[in-house]
Amino acid sequence: MNSSRNNQTKINLPLSIAPMMDRTDRHYRYFVRQITRRTLLYTEMITAQAILHGDRPKLLDFSAVEKPLVLQIGGDNPTLLAECAKIGADWGYDGINLNVGCPSPRVQNGNFGACLMTQPELVATAVEAMQQAVSIPVTVKHRIGVDECDRYEDMVNFVRIVSEAGCTNFSVHARKAWLQGLSPKENRDVPPLRYEDIYRLKQDFPHLWIEINGGITNIEQTQAHLKSVDAVMIGRAAYDRPYLFATVDRDIFGEDAIVKSRAEIVEGMLPYIDYWLGKGIRLNSITRHMLQLFAEQPGTKAWKRYITEKACLSGADSLVISAALAQVYR
Repeated sequence: MNSSRNNQTKINLPLSIAPMMDRTDRHYRYFVRQITRRTLLYTEMITAQAILHGDRPKLLDFSAVEKPLVLQIGGDNPTLLAECAKIGADWGYDGINLNVGCPSPRVQNGNFGACLMTQPELVATAVEAMQQAVSIPVTVKHRIGVDECDRYEDMVNFVRIVSEAGCTNFSVHARKAWLQGLSPKENRDVPPLRYEDIYRLKQDFPHLWIEINGGITNIEQTQAHLKSVDAVMIGRAAYDRPYLFATVDRDIFGEDAIVKSRAEIVEGMLPYIDYWLGKGIRLNSITRHMLQLFAEQPGTKAWKRYITEKACLSGADSLVISAALAQVYR
């Protein structure tokens, strides 16, 4: 749809944080927005069945401050995926992303995630159906290959077929996925990184928006990759060292942005924490995402220890966080 392509610029951003199961929920995303306003964010992967039959407000609600924000969906049925895309668009998301990269056994059993790389025609059909249902961008996140289907030519074939269905945005994890023999964690570490394949993909498809993902841990690496591709997606480092995003609005997006201190970020979270505690949310469901804010800094052990010990207690409130901050700077 033409309107979808017109909206593509809303999510054509040079830096994003990868969708991560049990990590990139709404509380993490709000926390990250205290650090960077411009970085593109994603939900955790949500299956089509969960969206259609689950608690939609719990799964899909977000704060306006989290935008720009993309909903990542897992599934293999074009009709159901189109319905979910429509739900996501109506919910206010800026884009819909189809997961063609997750190698977990549970995902494989549902015939979606990385195993779909061997079925590019099905992915193309799904993308086309989703695009017909919405006026926001529909994008695909995938691997460079899967099992023995891991030649550069195999990836080119996948991207060609899916792009011919109208998809213009591809986020590519620079490792292949082994569907048997490796755990999801091992699939993030064991297969070698092949960045050059993604650089080459951008050269061969200059009209597509190509984003690189996998093993990227700092802004210097990000800036280097941006010389060869359109965008960079950072995963685990964004969770394990979230403060590395403190300067990206300035250094990547070119804004005259104020770099907040870690203490200012914590203080910015306190009203949010109080709000959700008033809604019955337990403190540690929010603070678990904040544990690494002081990673590699003096006081990080005291910060994590205090929150870990206190945030799980009955009646724990934002005063726990203030006290933990005092532990860092005492």
